[in-house]
Amino acid sequence: MSWKDYFLILQPELSLALIIVIILLIKVGMTEMKKESFLTLINLLLVLNFIAGILVNTDGSLFHEMYHSNALTRLEKTILNGGVLLISWQSYAWLKLHRHAEEFYMLLLASLMGMDFMISSNNLLQFYLALELSTIPLAALCNFDLLRKRSSEAAMKLILNSAFSSGLLLMGISFIYGATGSLDFPVIVSKLASSGLMIFAFLLIISGFGFKVSAVPFHLWTADVYEGSPVPVTSFLSVISKGALFFVFTATLYAAFKPLELEGYRIICILAVLTMVIGNLFALRQTNIKRLLAFSSIAPSGFILVGMSVQSPMGTASVVYFILVYLFSNLGAFGVVSVISTYTGKENISDYAGLYKSNPFLAWVMAISLFSLAGVPPTAGFFGKFFLLLAGASKANYLLIVIAALNMVVALYYYLMVVKTMFLPGDSENGEKIPISMLSRIALVICVAGILSVGLIGGIYDFINSVTANF
Repeated sequence: MSWKDYFLILQPELSLALIIVIILLIKVGMTEMKKESFLTLINLLLVLNFIAGILVNTDGSLFHEMYHSNALTRLEKTILNGGVLLISWQSYAWLKLHRHAEEFYMLLLASLMGMDFMISSNNLLQFYLALELSTIPLAALCNFDLLRKRSSEAAMKLILNSAFSSGLLLMGISFIYGATGSLDFPVIVSKLASSGLMIFAFLLIISGFGFKVSAVPFHLWTADVYEGSPVPVTSFLSVISKGALFFVFTATLYAAFKPLELEGYRIICILAVLTMVIGNLFALRQTNIKRLLAFSSIAPSGFILVGMSVQSPMGTASVVYFILVYLFSNLGAFGVVSVISTYTGKENISDYAGLYKSNPFLAWVMAISLFSLAGVPPTAGFFGKFFLLLAGASKANYLLIVIAALNMVVALYYYLMVVKTMFLPGDSENGEKIPISMLSRIALVICVAGILSVGLIGGIYDFINSVTANF
């Protein structure tokens, strides 16, 4: 293999590393760069990084096959790159007022680089190291509102819960290594056998993943961390971090635990039901918009678990497609929250009363995003949940599908409550006109376009299905 192949295979990670180095050189430079110029440069670099991820399509394995790149991993990394680009555009107004914009991007991109390595992991040790690389910068990002105690509390809760979940993962990995003598996925799947020890190890690893993706009963940290973190960090946690972990979760189940398919299916079905039901029930009683979106982001994790429980290419395609849809929907909602929070500092649902009269653009973006999150046709969210349930139905577990469908009705209620608050006149209407930066407006328009087009353009799902069919 030539050196060019090494660079092409590692392109996603090397591109992010190069951007981090450029930011570091700017930070330690003798002359301070104007904030607007810096943000423009970084956003340009992120656009180039996104385009490079689409154009470079080299398959291969590195580091004694601990790292692998193929069409599926490239697609997943491209989705994450697009999400980070949208978050960066939405954060423009907030970062322009923040004196640590350089540190924000260094931490954000370091975490994204860890997620890229995690997606390409073909070895449990590399997976764990990549997981820590993606998690540790997130704790610093959660504490990025340095003057708010809630931000520090959010960072502390994330660190403690991440440490606990990492301990569970390491214990499960140690049992796997002790039983099979290897950490490589292909070797593990050839030597793994259904036994009490292996089922216990699988439970430990599932528990570790459960903490990371906010699956019930490992979800209790989510709302406090989401509420205390800056809105752009909450967006990153809700969409990018969770999406990357589900990508890896699905691949890990396929790669390493195929012999435990029956036991794994039962465990994941139980987690899916608990996550959908409890996530929705907690969301019903929230008055803070960030806490509402936090608990409402738990329920979709249950739907994703329904799709991935079948351990088939169809299940993988439905998960990748739903995360793409979820990216547009959630970033649309959080983008509106970010604009309003940056300008007014208000984050309660009651503060959105009469938003349609004063800011119709923001109200419509929020409404369309919430309809998609609820799964209302013809938004992409409906098609995303439909394909997840269709994949789950391939096991003929119709009770699970009925429970999921009923939870869609419950979710519709609390999403409509927010829409009602924005569009119907109330006692505490806010007639304040909120300015929107050009980049934030573009990002919100892209989110709405994605919500309305991804579901109606059937070729997108067909393409994702064709990619996952080979893995």
